[in-house]
Amino acid sequence: MNPEIYLIDDASQRDFLARPAGYFDFDAHPRKEVDDLLRRMRRIMREANGIGLSANQIGLPHRLFVTEVPGKDDMKFYAVFNPEIEKMEKDKVIMEEGCLSVPGIYGDVERPARLVLRGQDKRGKPLKIKAWGLLARVFQHEVDHLNGKLFLEKAKNTYRANRPHENLP
Repeated sequence: MNPEIYLIDDASQRDFLARPAGYFDFDAHPRKEVDDLLRRMRRIMREANGIGLSANQIGLPHRLFVTEVPGKDDMKFYAVFNPEIEKMEKDKVIMEEGCLSVPGIYGDVERPARLVLRGQDKRGKPLKIKAWGLLARVFQHEVDHLNGKLFLEKAKNTYRANRPHENLP
């Protein structure tokens, strides 16, 4: 496991993950610092074989996440600052989820199938993304992180990967 990623097994890290992240102020962070942060987050996410990583998962109190998911022809990378879910579809889908901060534990999570996410890009310009499928799920998972929530709070049928399908208390 990557030592840069906060884990729920550590009490102080778990407490940090449970706190909502604060607004990312672009005026307080030079462009180079933002670019370096995004490179670091992308590296950490890839090294951990993840598809999403929020800033609070590496000890930063900012509303920011990165994700890399399969696109039409290749992997598509997103970096979203100050994300908010603007609209969610009523139809929901259950899929298995895991989390880099909760290694080895997976569970079924019901989430809206489609959504509209708004936020800012790496230069602070407004963005709005319509998402469905895996991308919508990752966006919701990461926004939950930034709101101080873990997927375990919504998961059912949780199990440890080293002992598949063993229900957890």
